[in-house]
Order: sequence, then structure tokens, then C-alpha cells
Amino acid sequence: MDLFTTFSKVFSPKVPQAQRVKPEVKPELPREKREDRRELSLAEARAREIIIDAKDEALRIRHEAEEKARVLREELAKLQEHLTRTEASLEERQAVIQKQQAEAELAKTKIQDRLQELERIKEQKLIKLEEIARLPKDKARQELLDELQKELAEESAKLIRESEEKAKEEAVEKAREILVDAMRHAATDYVAEYTVSTVKLPDEEMKGRIIGKEGRNIRAFEHATGVDVDLDETPGEVRLSSFDPIRREVAKVSLRHLIVDGRIQPSRIEEFVAKAKSEIERETFEAGKQLCHAVSVFNLPREIMQMLGRFKYRFSYGQNMIVHTLEETKLGIALAHEVGANVDTVRLGCLLHDIGKVITDEEGSHVELGVKFLTRFQIPQGVLDCVAQHHEDQPISTKEAALVYIADAISGSRPGARYEDYEEYVKRLKKLEEFATSFPGVTEAYAIQAGREVRVIVNPEQISDAAVEKLAHDLREKIEKEMTYPGTVKVTVIREIRATDVAK
Repeated sequence: MDLFTTFSKVFSPKVPQAQRVKPEVKPELPREKREDRRELSLAEARAREIIIDAKDEALRIRHEAEEKARVLREELAKLQEHLTRTEASLEERQAVIQKQQAEAELAKTKIQDRLQELERIKEQKLIKLEEIARLPKDKARQELLDELQKELAEESAKLIRESEEKAKEEAVEKAREILVDAMRHAATDYVAEYTVSTVKLPDEEMKGRIIGKEGRNIRAFEHATGVDVDLDETPGEVRLSSFDPIRREVAKVSLRHLIVDGRIQPSRIEEFVAKAKSEIERETFEAGKQLCHAVSVFNLPREIMQMLGRFKYRFSYGQNMIVHTLEETKLGIALAHEVGANVDTVRLGCLLHDIGKVITDEEGSHVELGVKFLTRFQIPQGVLDCVAQHHEDQPISTKEAALVYIADAISGSRPGARYEDYEEYVKRLKKLEEFATSFPGVTEAYAIQAGREVRVIVNPEQISDAAVEKLAHDLREKIEKEMTYPGTVKVTVIREIRATDVAK
């Protein structure tokens, strides 16, 4: 027996035997009633669950309503704050307007007082003039008006001169600001490179393999690529010479592959040159497309983008043509925005202005070749004018052409943009003059326009008019055969006869 049972027996009250009541034994309910009670219990349980769920839902809805009310109160507070600020701003504006109105009224009053004073002075002068000259009132009035007009004319002329001088000063300053801002917008991530087409050799023995037996390899290479190969200039490298940058790049790529392959022979040369041409064509097209996209031009024909891609391998006085074109186009666009010109015309004019420099299979200046090439693709006339006039070969006729001319000049003349090998430049000019003076009958010769033209002066007693044409033709052929030069060289022969006599 445990402690709890013992404790209960000791302290529980004693109930007499007679008072003890037997527990009531309830009769067992029928089965149907038991099932009814069980269902009733289940229904009551479900009802309690529904009530609990309803209370939870009510609490949730109440919470959401309170949250929405809080958000609305915050938005209302913000709106009230905004309205308060707006009202304060309106009050400030109203105060400013009232102040301006007061100042305007004051100025109006001063003007009226001044007019009244002028009218009074005018009346006094009229009276004085009538007294002195004893002229009729109408005539005196006319003389006074003439005098006032003369004074006003002098004052107006003085004001006009001052305004013109001020406008000129402001225009110069504004022009400087526009150009500086445009140059800032035209800054590029590229740096002009000064390169020559050279290929490093692994050893001197490779030169003999490039030359081949009796020079057949080097002749095949020069014939396939169209470049001149110089093996004697510098030890350990080969120099490739050609004014066509694409030919020079094809020759460089194919020669490098041939050196790595090691099997240098005419058939392999033709194979590698063909592969290099395909590779360079793909690279030039991608370069042209990237250049167009960099200046937001997306609808040019494929042939034009292919031609623009040649800028990647073309340098003008040491400045890469892609760098120059990208820089000039950004400059032109910035200037066009500033002066209100047609931005799209300036954009295309700057992009296409030097395209003639990479057209090497035709004769003519790069301006003429560029206009001729672009005409085939129905380029707008405004853009063609920009290309034709960017070196003033034709008079500048539009604002857009002037902007292309200015942007080209800024990009080409800025410090560090271009580099020229002056020694080679002077040699080329001297060689042109020596070629001309080597012909009999030539007295003087001058190479001008950076070697693009040579002017020849002949002795009229030794060279006839018919011989002038032949001399120009012979000199042109000699220059083409014996010189390498960029672009074209114009030959001008001058024959002049002067007769002089003195009257005594």
C-alpha cells in the first residue's frame, strides 16, 4: 500500500454503513441513440472548429484592414506634407510675382515721369526756337525733329558699334567653348599607332628559304600578294612594302603562316595567300561594322562597311584611319548639336569622308574616288557634298559640309594625332623634281601640295606646244614605274613665251 492510500484512509471522514449510497447505474442506451450522440458530438466539434476558423479569419481580415489603414494614413501624411510644401512654394512664387509687379509699376512710373519731362523739354525748346528764329510753329517743330533725329542717329550708330564689338567677342568665346566641348565629347579609347609592315624571322637561314631556288619563291610571293619584299634592310626581319594596306596585311599574315609551316614553295604560297585574303576580308568587315555601330549607323550596305573596315590597316601620317574617323565623327556630331545642323548628315559625312583613301584599284584623288564610290549606293546628296568639300576641292555649300571640314581639321591637327617621317617625305619631293629636270628642255620643276602635284617649266625655244603634251605623258609614266607614292601625282607642264621691248 502506498503513502497516498494510507493518508487517504486516515484523514477521510467515516461514513456510516447505512448512509452509504450505492452508485446509480444508468441503463445502457440503445445503439441508435449512441450513434446519434456520437454524430452530435462530431457536429459540435466541427462547429467549434468552424467558429475558431471564423475567428482566425476575422482576426486576419482585421489585421489586413489595420495595415491598409496604416498605409493610407502614411500616404495621406505624405500627401499633406507635399501639399504643404507646394503651398509654401506657391506663396513664395506669389511673393516674387508681387515684387516683380511692384518693380514693374515703379519702372512704369519712372518711364512716364521721364516722358513727361521730355515732353516738357520739347515744349520749352519749341518756345525758345520760336522766340529766337520767329519761325512758324510747324516749321520750328520740323527743325527740332530733324535735330533730334540727328542726335539719335549718332547715338544709335554708337550703340550699334558697341553691340557689334561685344557680339564679336562673345562669338569668339562661344566658338571656343563649343569646340572645346566637342573635342571633350570626341575623346576615344584608342591611341594612334606608328607601325611598319615587318615580319620577324626565327633565323637568317629562313631568308634563303623565302628566296628559294633562283628566287622563284620570292617572285611567286610578290606576284601573289602584290607587295615588294625587302630582305636586306634589317637583319632578322623581312620588310613588306606597298601603299595598299590590305595587300601589305595579307602578305604579312601569309608570310607568318608560311614561316611557321616551313614548307615554302610556290604552290604553298598561293594556298596561304588565298587563306590570308579570306581571313582579312572577314576581319575588315567586322572592323567596318564595329566602326559604324560605334557612331550609331546601322543601315549601310555591306560593301560600304567592308570598305570602311580597311581603315583598320590604313594609316595617314601615322594616325590610324579608324581612330581618325571615330574621333572626327564624334566631333562633328557634337558640333552639329551645338549649332543646330542636321546631325545625321554630319554623322554620315564624317564617317564616309575618307573612304576614297582605301580605294586603290582606280586613279584619282581620295575625294573624287570617295564620291564616285558612294554615288553607286544612292547616298543622300547632302552627305556626298560633305565628302566632296571636306578638303575644299569644291566650295563649301552647306553648314553640314563646313562642320565635317572643321571636325576633320581638328582631328588631324591636334597635338599627337599624326606623325610624318620628314626624311622620307623630303626624299620623295626631291625625287619628283629630279625626275622632271632629267628631261631635256626643262628649266625648273617644283613638287607642291605634299607631293600630289609636280609643276614643270620648260624652255619655249626648245619645247614646242606639241612636245609639251608628250613631256607630261613621259614624266607620268616614269613616276608610275619608278616611284611608290600614296594617292595620285598630277603633272603640269608650263610653256610660256614673253616678248619685251622698250620704247625710247
